[in-house]
Amino acid sequence: MEYEPVIGLEVHAQLKTDSKLFCGCSTRFGKEPNANTCPVCLGMPGVLPVLNRKVVQYTVMMGLATNCRIAGESIFARKNYFYPDLPKGYQISQYEAPICEDGWVEIKANGEARRIGITRIHMEEDAGKLVHEGAFDSSHSSFVDLNRACVPLMEIVSEPDIRSPEEAGAYMRKLRDIVIYLGICDGNMEEGSLRCDANISIRPRGSDTFGTRAEIKNMNSFRFLQAALEYEFERQVDLIRDDGHVVQETRLFDSNRGVTSSMRSKEEAHDYRYFPEPDLVPLRIGPDWVEQVRQSLPESRDEKIGRYVGEMKLSEYDAQVLTSDPVTARFFENVVRGGAKPKAASNWVMGEFMRLVKEAGVEAAKITPEQVAHIIMLVETQAISGSAAKAVFEQVFDTGQDPDRVVKEQGLAQVSDEGAIREEVQRVLDDHPDDVARFRAGKQKVLGFLVGQVMKATKGKANPKLVNEILRELLSK
Repeated sequence: MEYEPVIGLEVHAQLKTDSKLFCGCSTRFGKEPNANTCPVCLGMPGVLPVLNRKVVQYTVMMGLATNCRIAGESIFARKNYFYPDLPKGYQISQYEAPICEDGWVEIKANGEARRIGITRIHMEEDAGKLVHEGAFDSSHSSFVDLNRACVPLMEIVSEPDIRSPEEAGAYMRKLRDIVIYLGICDGNMEEGSLRCDANISIRPRGSDTFGTRAEIKNMNSFRFLQAALEYEFERQVDLIRDDGHVVQETRLFDSNRGVTSSMRSKEEAHDYRYFPEPDLVPLRIGPDWVEQVRQSLPESRDEKIGRYVGEMKLSEYDAQVLTSDPVTARFFENVVRGGAKPKAASNWVMGEFMRLVKEAGVEAAKITPEQVAHIIMLVETQAISGSAAKAVFEQVFDTGQDPDRVVKEQGLAQVSDEGAIREEVQRVLDDHPDDVARFRAGKQKVLGFLVGQVMKATKGKANPKLVNEILRELLSK
């Protein structure tokens, strides 16, 4: 019997706000342990949470970007469980009445476009984290860092519509694109700003009945997500074929061994004893404010790709690369606004700019889009050669100097004086009579050698087009 996976993802995105969800403490990553804390996020008795309006706005933005219905009224709930880094003994989340429901996104995987449903998007606070020192023996110590406690999270729960690990990766990438382009989350998976729990079960292909699912916790890499799902799918298939059964449980993925292992039995909603948060009134959102948020949404990555292909006549590949992050897309568009043609701008941004950024980091880039556009213009007007332009680009990238000044100081201006080039060409022909004879005998490849000799004699400054034209003219006599 052939089986198929049934996969749903619960994605947690840390929202890019300056302060936490229910207090004014900083959300900045990397501070000293417990530096970003106050009585509210430490769960001290008698304190009251105050909702961060920006968190509501960001969550509504995500709901609109994923075609969700925005609830006129949503309710916060207490999710009760014990963990050492959860100071209150409960987490403020949303349960029965989330802020966003019934949405979808479209993904492309395995050459096919599919729509993945979104059950809900809700707001909740993060827990702290445990810091372990030493081996797990009598010398072991664990410390609690509550800087992350009460940091705002947005949880995006998909429908069980995903049918392969590849689709799960594509769905996760799509959500990452959306939050980054909205500017509501930095999408840094290594720092835990974007992570997910994956639920997977199997069933006979063509069946409508769901199997028993296992949950894989805390995936913070596209590669690990796909690898964990691939392993878990094969594990469950082997269990069923051996007349066993899948246990509903939470599992962890060991990326070094490429396997999942049991962590604990899977909790159900009733295990958390949800009830409405008594310290927060129901959240009511009017349609006028939702419309204001809708009007403020920036252009999405998909919309940019469509515009680059449709209006700028770029290839799908170029559009995908240029929109890989908003910073690169914005830089490219400003190069075009500076007067460069879209294809030329695309070539230089995808080539020299992205190469140097990869080597030195984007923070090292001192070149401006206007300077890139000017360098492109210098090439198109034949003021400098393409190779000289790369040297100019690299120096401007490092220093921010004016391109014209670099060209002048380094003597990189291209020679387009026909008389001067003709003299150099004739000198090269006189110095290489055997090569001239071979060309006239039909050895066309000799032309490249002769062009190289002229360029060498002019230290690369001669206009290559003129060199070729004059060489062909003189060799034809």
